[in-house]
Amino acid sequence: MTTLISERLTLTIANRTLCRGLNAEFNPGENWVILGANGSGKTTLLHALAGLREPDQGLAALDGVPVGRIPHRQRARRLGVLFQDFNSEFPATVLETVLTGRYPRLERWQWESTEDSQAAEAALDAVGLTGFAHRSLATLSGGERRRVDIAALLAQDAPICLMDEPTNHLDLRHQIQILGLLSARSDRPGHFNVFVLHDINLAVRFGSHGIMLFDDGQYLCGSLPTIIERTNLERLYHCRLREVRSDGTPWYLPD
Repeated sequence: MTTLISERLTLTIANRTLCRGLNAEFNPGENWVILGANGSGKTTLLHALAGLREPDQGLAALDGVPVGRIPHRQRARRLGVLFQDFNSEFPATVLETVLTGRYPRLERWQWESTEDSQAAEAALDAVGLTGFAHRSLATLSGGERRRVDIAALLAQDAPICLMDEPTNHLDLRHQIQILGLLSARSDRPGHFNVFVLHDINLAVRFGSHGIMLFDDGQYLCGSLPTIIERTNLERLYHCRLREVRSDGTPWYLPD
């Protein structure tokens, strides 16, 4: 069983501790959500879990091996990352961009196969971009461009997905559709997700577990029902909140 852990993980930046001694275990079937105010270290933590940033102390390990020590191609076959922002400096079509998700599965100098193209087309269909394959990235809206990046992540088909604000640029309909699509991946054997989200209510709806990053390196970690409550959220975001319940589900609004 594939397991990702953080063990005594400590991260600092600019002489500020973002998290201190974080112990967490991410297992198949789970949808983890990282919550925190702006600048709390959510992206930095996600990058550490992906092996893209060396922890100041402790480690992030995949099946007992520090993630950063796993060869890049091997790591990318097991772990996919969706970054917060996209880069469109080079001209490319939608299909070319989504096919980059297949590169970890290719050998050196190997061209994409029919199977790879079919996987890319299926990913585009899943995010509602059927017929966009030959469009230039430069012609897309921000929301469409975001869904292209998510399609590339789906085409990569890694069992672990670490996603930094996947709802960026998406309207309400697509936020629900895309998070439903992504969270459903955890139903597949060996699959799980870690999301960075700003919307508490989306976290409650789609998450199973969570990490709250407070000031000065403090954190809460566990199943969402055990950590999501108004007092913790007000401490997290430094503002008053109103809790409203509908059919037993809590919803949080600024007060």
